[in-house]
Amino acid sequence: MRNVSLAIALSVLLSSSAFAHFQMLYTPESALAKGTTIELREVFTHPFADEHTMDMGKQHDSKENSPVEAFYVINKDRKKDLLDTLKGITWTGSHNTGAAYKSQYKAKRMGDHLFVLQPAPYYEAGEDIYIQQITKMIVNVAGAPTDWDKELGLKAEIVPLIKPYAIWTGSTFTGIVKSNGEAVPFAEIEVEYLNRAVDLDKNAMGRSRVEAPQDSFVTIGIKADKDGKFTFGLPKAGWWGFCALGAGSDKEYKGKELSQDAVIWVQVKDMK
Repeated sequence: MRNVSLAIALSVLLSSSAFAHFQMLYTPESALAKGTTIELREVFTHPFADEHTMDMGKQHDSKENSPVEAFYVINKDRKKDLLDTLKGITWTGSHNTGAAYKSQYKAKRMGDHLFVLQPAPYYEAGEDIYIQQITKMIVNVAGAPTDWDKELGLKAEIVPLIKPYAIWTGSTFTGIVKSNGEAVPFAEIEVEYLNRAVDLDKNAMGRSRVEAPQDSFVTIGIKADKDGKFTFGLPKAGWWGFCALGAGSDKEYKGKELSQDAVIWVQVKDMK
């Protein structure tokens, strides 16, 4: 019994620290010179280590995955529902495959296109809990800022104080963790680098870019201050994910504990 308990404890420790869950809402470029149709991929994964791809919407009481609850975009205060653009795919990670989605969006109007993805809660068997990560990602067209700092009053949300698509390598990103419009004091935040090339044609992860010297560098843990505000330095170009754990107001789903997290993705560029 002692060995079994130890194994369970180690499993929980690994899943909650070195190998963090991140809902990915990916497109290659977040700052576009002009309008175009962009490719999007919606994958539940571990962006740095890529040791396991989760089935989006997996439930504990059904063999069927629950569908995405909400997916929309806001541009100049206009909201457009994108649920019907989602197409189910099989995503290939480094070690397994998982149920995911792909979609397209015509980002042709100037300004910021603020995407919000609310997947169905995912059952994490190792912890016997559900995880729901309400995710934001912003694409800008032609450099005119419009909606990037918009506060949406989501159940779990990271409101950026720095444009998420205009960050030089070595700069910082600052955000405020909120729930239903209220700041979440001392929120626990996990930060991960998307350490893989993404192959849109094959719906797959590619080779890793960097090697972590130790597991604590895979998922970097930080905390917000009493006002829910945090700042993090960004040392490398690429996509970075920020996840505020359990920030949301919903705490239970289907009779089990629910961690309702807030996720935002920001893209960093090298100065050349």
